[in-house]
Amino acid sequence: MTTHATPDADAIVVGAGPGGSAAAYHLARRGLDVLLLEKSDLPREKVCGDGLTPRAVAGLLKMGVDTSEEAGWKRNRGLRVVADDVALELDWPVLDSFPGYGLTRTRFDFDRLLADRAVAAGAELRTGVQVTAPAFDLAGRVAGVTARVEGGTATYRAPLVVAADGVSGRLALALGIKRNPKRPMGVAVRQYYKSEAKHDDDYLESWLALRTADEPDVLQPGYGWIFGLGDGRVNVGLGVLNSSAGYGKTNYRTLLRDWLANTPEEWGLRDEDAADGPVRGAALPMGFNRVPHYSRGLMLVGDSGGMVNPFNGEGIAYALESAEIAAEVAANALRQPTTPRREAELKRYPDLLSRRLGSYYRMGEVFVHLIGNPQIMRLCTEKGLQHPALMRFVLKLLANLTDEPGGDLADRLINGMRIVTPRLGRTNVRLASFAERRA
Repeated sequence: MTTHATPDADAIVVGAGPGGSAAAYHLARRGLDVLLLEKSDLPREKVCGDGLTPRAVAGLLKMGVDTSEEAGWKRNRGLRVVADDVALELDWPVLDSFPGYGLTRTRFDFDRLLADRAVAAGAELRTGVQVTAPAFDLAGRVAGVTARVEGGTATYRAPLVVAADGVSGRLALALGIKRNPKRPMGVAVRQYYKSEAKHDDDYLESWLALRTADEPDVLQPGYGWIFGLGDGRVNVGLGVLNSSAGYGKTNYRTLLRDWLANTPEEWGLRDEDAADGPVRGAALPMGFNRVPHYSRGLMLVGDSGGMVNPFNGEGIAYALESAEIAAEVAANALRQPTTPRREAELKRYPDLLSRRLGSYYRMGEVFVHLIGNPQIMRLCTEKGLQHPALMRFVLKLLANLTDEPGGDLADRLINGMRIVTPRLGRTNVRLASFAERRA
């Protein structure tokens, strides 16, 4: 094996998913020399993320992404909630803080598009680089990464590393930052189907009552979705939370097929011959289930820090947001003249994340445990869908779409709930301080 000499960078970003590419983009836009490392060639297949709420769209617009239909996106008006024979269409709320539309696009080219935005901003993208571990300086601080590359190994060095390496969290684990099993976790499976009837749907569709032909009276664990992609295909899938009794005990692929067998015949989702590709699955790390988000020169963004929304399973919006916050903190830190002042600045990152999302994720943790009870889930679906005004409030809560400050009564209620809810990130900040003292 050989070791290749590589140029230094101001910051190394590991992983060219949405969080990594967004971090590289925002760092480069702030004038930093950025190296973006990705183990796979782009484009490449990924699981989940095809349906984007207005919160995620806002993150794309900040990166200068053209979200028009002419650029290959499928816009949607809102969410259709389905429970047995009842369906309620809820338009995305009209807000000053977020656009009034959502989007769908497959991850196959979505990640490539965001990586291209990072490169256009000045970041250097290197694919085929499988990062294996952090590299440390003499003080035990992360000062780069080691990786497998074609023909040997490589060491890339920089004063700061941003880990966007997904749920596996290889870099975080190397620093002893483990996933908290008490925090919410989910699993999702999805498959593409050809469906002329559903591919151009104006709404994302969420099925809250999964039933099978064999057990029509039994409410199955989890929730399902159908996202029209506008190209003759739909993304269909289901997710199960670890608060459900069926978590880890369910054959998710079988459940997916059984659920689709109960959909209307004209949709074409009963016919496995209409499937366009295999069933794929992924873990959904929720509610800050890995902290601290900064330690000894390593920042965690997106799934590596467990930032999926516990209310609705959305991850891309929070990958984009955490990346932007990380880039702002990192740029300010790297301008500091001394190491102590730089570290003091970097320690702000966990606190800023906590202020932004900590209380909301705490509420989401309570929500996850409640809906894990089938009786509560049945009550919510049977009674809630009878009250459209209540469901519009719920949509704002679940999708985290409010104007702050101000807004309408629903916004003020949700924002008030955040104020009185303890922040998850207080633990995050304490752990970050403890890790620094140990270093």
